[in-house]
Amino acid sequence: MSSQKQGEEAMVSSFNDTEHEEKEEVSKDESGFRLKSLLWHGGSVYDAWFSCASNQVAQVLLTLPYSFSQMGMLSGIILQIFYGFLGSWTAYLISVLYVEYRSRKEKENVNFKNHVIQWFEVLDGLLGPTWKAVGLAFNCTFLLFGSVIQLIACASNIYYIDDKFDKRTWTYIFGACCATTVFIPSFHNYRIWSFLGLGMTTYTAWYMTIASLVHGQVDGVTHSGPAKAVLYFTGATNILYTFGGHAVTVEIMHAMWKPQRFKYIYLLATLYVFTLTLPSAAATYWAFGDQLLTHSNAFSLLPRTGWRDAAVILMLIHQFITFGFACTPLYFVWEKVIGMHDTKSILLRALCRLPVVIPIWFFAIIFPFFGPINSAVGALLVTFTVYIIPALAHMLTYRSASARQNAVEKPPVFLPSWTAMYVLNAFIVVWVLVVGFGLGGWASMSNFIKQVDTFGLFAKCYQCPPSAAAKHH
Repeated sequence: MSSQKQGEEAMVSSFNDTEHEEKEEVSKDESGFRLKSLLWHGGSVYDAWFSCASNQVAQVLLTLPYSFSQMGMLSGIILQIFYGFLGSWTAYLISVLYVEYRSRKEKENVNFKNHVIQWFEVLDGLLGPTWKAVGLAFNCTFLLFGSVIQLIACASNIYYIDDKFDKRTWTYIFGACCATTVFIPSFHNYRIWSFLGLGMTTYTAWYMTIASLVHGQVDGVTHSGPAKAVLYFTGATNILYTFGGHAVTVEIMHAMWKPQRFKYIYLLATLYVFTLTLPSAAATYWAFGDQLLTHSNAFSLLPRTGWRDAAVILMLIHQFITFGFACTPLYFVWEKVIGMHDTKSILLRALCRLPVVIPIWFFAIIFPFFGPINSAVGALLVTFTVYIIPALAHMLTYRSASARQNAVEKPPVFLPSWTAMYVLNAFIVVWVLVVGFGLGGWASMSNFIKQVDTFGLFAKCYQCPPSAAAKHH
């Protein structure tokens, strides 16, 4: 027993030494560039928290009032809290599996100095190639459409400041702008962007809350939600999508100097995000009620002022950051496929990454349905990527008594039983499969098809006022 304990301690010690060496190397390399190091090289617990909190809500902040109008105030609040904690738990499971995988590999003297570990590699190392293929397919598809959604949001938002161009033209323009994220090497280099990004979403959320309360309720306001099951489950799936932003958890962890300290960071980030999403969605729905059913972007109903324009601009910048967050893991996968992942030249890597942006640009032009596309992605992709697969993977990784006995991370203090963890994970799998994928998939795809029938593919100006839409034809 004591020899096993010593072995575990040695493994964790090796883990820490590796991270310490990486931190020292960065510090040594950048000793002459203190400012650059401060802004460019992030790997602390605080950097991880800012990355998680900043990345968790972006454009979805603007669609949550739309979800509240579909499902009603009470359900909206309850499901935000429910899915927030559910997402925090599965992010915790992902972090545990990452530490388990990395510890096992480092015990085999595998060096990750020039290699970014990704979720599909964790699944491959712990459960085999079939799980790798499933994880890779879901993760890449989700991140692809996550990037698509950010691009659609850019066009949707800028239109409320400058309607000189239609939304499709703005999508072309912002597609080119977002392509510049190919120059950002890894999540280490998002330090200043994560910090600024969280400030931007914080401003926007509180602007929405205060502006809605100051504006007051519109004449004859009604709050009829939930009126239809299809709308209810569409809204619920958008909330599931909101708190399913941890598809980049492994990459954020790998950018940390001490990844094993990540465990509760996502939960702490979620608690902060609640202070943004709950007041803003509730206040906007209180003020505008059922009008939100046909206005999926809250900016379209808030009165135009300098404060609103500032919020629009800040969200545009933040969507650029979030586009980078969603796309960077795709860049890594593509680099590994073409054998360029170890290349040190930033320019060469950037050129290799450019083909990844092209399909994102294309899908954003085909499906410009800001709001409904969130729910569709949530039901079909987020359900498996960040809820079902992590829960199943944890159950299977620790299914044997020896695996549980030798686990690097034991059950948490608030749930100190392997049986209880299995029960909770099984509940998540069944709940998300039935409610999220089943009912949510039916509802969100029904709504999505309705948008296609109403506006058509390649819609030039989705949900634009009739007069403005006519101007662009």
